[in-house]
Amino acid sequence: MQIQQLDRSRVIVLTDITNEPDDEQSMVRFLCYVNEFDVEGLVATTSCWLRNRVAPEQIEERVIAYDQVRNNLLTHAPNYPPMTFLMDRIKTGLPVYGMDGVGQGKTSAGSQLIVEAVDKPDPRPVWVCVWGGANCLAQALWEVQQSRSTAEVDRFVSKLRVYTISDQDNSAPWIRQQFPNLFYIVSPGYEENDGGGYHHSTWVGISGDKFHGRFEGANFEIVDNPWLDQHIRQNHGPLGALHPRTKYLLEGDTPTFLYLVPNGLGVPDQPNYGSWGGRYEFYTPNQQPWHYQQETHPIWTDTTDRVIGTDDKTHQTNKATIWRWREAYQHDFAARIDWTIADRFQDANHNPIAGFAGDTSRGVVYLTIRSGEAVQLDATSTTDPDGDRVSVDWFQYKEVGSLEIDLKIEVQSDLSANFVAPQVEQAETVHIILEVKDSGEPCLYSYRRIVVEIQP
Repeated sequence: MQIQQLDRSRVIVLTDITNEPDDEQSMVRFLCYVNEFDVEGLVATTSCWLRNRVAPEQIEERVIAYDQVRNNLLTHAPNYPPMTFLMDRIKTGLPVYGMDGVGQGKTSAGSQLIVEAVDKPDPRPVWVCVWGGANCLAQALWEVQQSRSTAEVDRFVSKLRVYTISDQDNSAPWIRQQFPNLFYIVSPGYEENDGGGYHHSTWVGISGDKFHGRFEGANFEIVDNPWLDQHIRQNHGPLGALHPRTKYLLEGDTPTFLYLVPNGLGVPDQPNYGSWGGRYEFYTPNQQPWHYQQETHPIWTDTTDRVIGTDDKTHQTNKATIWRWREAYQHDFAARIDWTIADRFQDANHNPIAGFAGDTSRGVVYLTIRSGEAVQLDATSTTDPDGDRVSVDWFQYKEVGSLEIDLKIEVQSDLSANFVAPQVEQAETVHIILEVKDSGEPCLYSYRRIVVEIQP
């Protein structure tokens, strides 16, 4: 057995905050999880919906509210940074739209921050979470392209990871054309183009609404305003109060960082593995009416999961790669907002610790076995910091592995199971997810991913 421990993600957020309430909502949730990342920057940008201004003051307002509850947050989890740390990292892009902000003399504090972050002597990649337009990133890449050798540009690009919420300006397609080797997650296209691209996108699975569909099988109640009023906004302190009511779609930008939350489920450099932020595969998508352009190179883009919904029916869509985890990520957010108003550890719920074979980290487990070999799945080292009762579920994430048949997992007890490796003619992989759920209020989840290679 080998355990792969994952690095903390270095994160830059580009946000067209104030274009509608969803960026303001996402920033509140992001600050509840800010202890899980190394934040390099929070950059106010433009987009197709906010073309001639930027609003860093809306980020600052939420950071000030965060400071009022930081001591409570630290009671429940370590590594919440001080307000001054975050304030120093709030920057702005140019208040112009798209490619009008790219080129000679178009440097901004936001584009400089991206270059400086990537150039740091830190081997970890920099994740750029693009909630609005991408022209700050485009300008950073343009400047590097103009001033460095091909090899230096390649090294710079290799340290970037990008997850964008569709294409909210015309610089995003330019980036993908100019830098085909850039690690890029996106559902291409945007809403104003023929066909209305947003409702085709994976990220709308975060919530859904009357415009983009409520998605049969997904629980809409826990992403609707009445639930959010009760569990996030009302009587939940200064940070919860800054989570505005949903106007169009709840937190459309949140998948970019839910994807990076280190809960034992996702592996950031493997978008095809799936996580709270969705699942994507690497290919060149066909041209669609809502795309800016024909993609000429492979990108990480839409795929589907086959999921049994709350209606007990099977649904297979790209949105289901996100909404399948909806109870988990909504309850998790509600618990963290509870942390902001609870000055004692025992006054809020905390995630269970998913142990596998005695290992209680959040690392990915790798096993190599032979056909016909019996494999023990042991979660007896699972604990809960609040002393709550825990339940476990073992399931095969079939879309991810190469094994095409269903794996028969036999449950032996509350915390253990086993299976016998099927006969294979060539090496096959299977992904098994250990999902641990506690009995607290709200009930919370943790995971372990077990990647099994079956040899003939």
